[in-house]
Amino acid sequence: MTLKMIFREYIAKNLAQYALGLCALVASCAVSIVIPQILGLITDSLDQTNDMANRLSIAEIFNWALLMLILAAVLVGLKFAFRSIIIGKSRDIECFLRSKLFSHYQSLPPNFYNQNKTGDLMSYVINDLGAVRMAFAMGFVFIVEGVLINLATIAVMAVNINAVLTAVAVVPVAAAAAIITFMRSKIRKKFTLVQNAFADLSDKIQENLSGIRIVKGYVQESSEIEKLECASKKRLDLQMDYVKTSAIPNPAIQACFGVCFAFVLIFGAIFAASDDIAFTIGDFVVFYTYFGMMIAPMSNLGRIVEIWQKAFSSMGRLDAVFSAKSDIEDVPGAIADEVTYGEIEIKNLSFAYAGSQKNALEDICLHVPAGKTLGIIGTTGAGKTTLLNLLFRLYKIEDGKIFIDGIDINKRETFALRKNFGYVPQDNFLFAAAIEQNIKFFDEEIKKEAVIDSAKLACVYENIMGFPSDFATIIGERGITLSGGQKQRVSIARAVVKDPAILILDDSLSAVDADTEEQILSNIKKILSERTGIIISHRISTVKNADEIIYLDKGKIAERGTHAGLLELGGAYSRLNEKQQIEVSLYGSARLQKEKREKTDEKKEDIPKARGFFGGGEGGDL
Repeated sequence: MTLKMIFREYIAKNLAQYALGLCALVASCAVSIVIPQILGLITDSLDQTNDMANRLSIAEIFNWALLMLILAAVLVGLKFAFRSIIIGKSRDIECFLRSKLFSHYQSLPPNFYNQNKTGDLMSYVINDLGAVRMAFAMGFVFIVEGVLINLATIAVMAVNINAVLTAVAVVPVAAAAAIITFMRSKIRKKFTLVQNAFADLSDKIQENLSGIRIVKGYVQESSEIEKLECASKKRLDLQMDYVKTSAIPNPAIQACFGVCFAFVLIFGAIFAASDDIAFTIGDFVVFYTYFGMMIAPMSNLGRIVEIWQKAFSSMGRLDAVFSAKSDIEDVPGAIADEVTYGEIEIKNLSFAYAGSQKNALEDICLHVPAGKTLGIIGTTGAGKTTLLNLLFRLYKIEDGKIFIDGIDINKRETFALRKNFGYVPQDNFLFAAAIEQNIKFFDEEIKKEAVIDSAKLACVYENIMGFPSDFATIIGERGITLSGGQKQRVSIARAVVKDPAILILDDSLSAVDADTEEQILSNIKKILSERTGIIISHRISTVKNADEIIYLDKGKIAERGTHAGLLELGGAYSRLNEKQQIEVSLYGSARLQKEKREKTDEKKEDIPKARGFFGGGEGGDL
């Protein structure tokens, strides 16, 4: 989809309204041309040097004046009509484009977001769409109105008044065209630089506010302020450079008109005083009025150039985004059926990220029967999360590699496929909304009882009920007001309440303590008895009860089997288990010693109170 196609779609839907607006615009220009003619007629009739035969009676002058007033009122109505329609529709097209752009964002693959900054993407939605709106509002009105009025006035002046004066009047128009031709590319380039600087500044602010706790934690406030001031100063300099350039056309055009206006006055006076040239005072008034009508749109020409060059720059940036395509597309006749059982089969799967010379996954073969649980463990960067991303079709893979319920995922509708997954990602992203809204994020129709049950299964119910507004408590951006463990458990509740055919936990228990982890896993085990599960973790305690466990290393399955079988194998899994057991033992001993010290301290604190109560201590002896 390109920006041109989107414009065509919008105009096709609103063609009748645009046609009505253009008709009102053309009619207003026609009325504008007629009014000076009446003014010239009245002026000539008032000229005492004219023959009595050419003069109008008082009643006729009154009637012509009344007609001018009526036409002026009609002109006001027509101008109001076409500006309301055309400029009003510019607001609609901005909303339409914003909706299309946001929808397009949703369809783009992760690689797009890996290569584009958040500030740039926000700038497209806010700044660039605003520039396009201005082009379809005042930019469109000014240019159409200016062209119509100038062509009409030049034609009328040349045919009905005086060709020589008309030639003089055309000079500033030609000069304006030359100035525009010379300046437009410069204005567009400088505005593009301004937009890029704005995007960089937006990205800097967004990143800084998101990471404000890191900034404060490392006492980098002054340094970040300096960086922001540099980015802001850069944008200011580029903006001022752009303003200086874009400010040139308007005064230059007005200067041309000023010089030509002087010539018009001189030649007009000469022609009006000459008996040899058929040029009356009324003609001079008409010509003068027409010339003044030409000045208004031409004086706006500088602004028109600025508006349209900004729009062209923004449309170029937007078109680059709209032209970006997802490599994940549904094939014709894709299967829309929901996943019934959740059986997963992977055959000889190898995958490398775009631009990478190394495979992230290599020769992966798996079979997870419906209702069984697969545990995935391994070193950092071994490809655990990549495997999940391929299950979701976030990246393109060859046909015949991944099957769900015996159907190649490339032959399923992407929406229908993903709808059947309950997914708890590593980052546990939560929205700045109520806890209940976060849990039923994908379906507002979910009942409160189901939300409560899922919270209990995720062992976060007690925490939620301890908040001032329990499930209606508004959490901060990205769930920042919750602890790491609470965010993980709310994310688990969100996945569980979906009642999916396949439940996936991607290192989702790393921030909870061992007791809570054991309780959550016990609850989830009941859920997984009826559906397929995939549990990824760095901790063996999380995956040990899975029906099958695979140990990934450098994108390959190094070991596979049950927990007991892998321990007997004595390989990497067994070594990792021994290491974690030692850590648990040391942590447990340290925790017990800490609890013992705390209890001892409590007893020491209680002794003076007891002695005082019985007459000792501060109260004295009996």
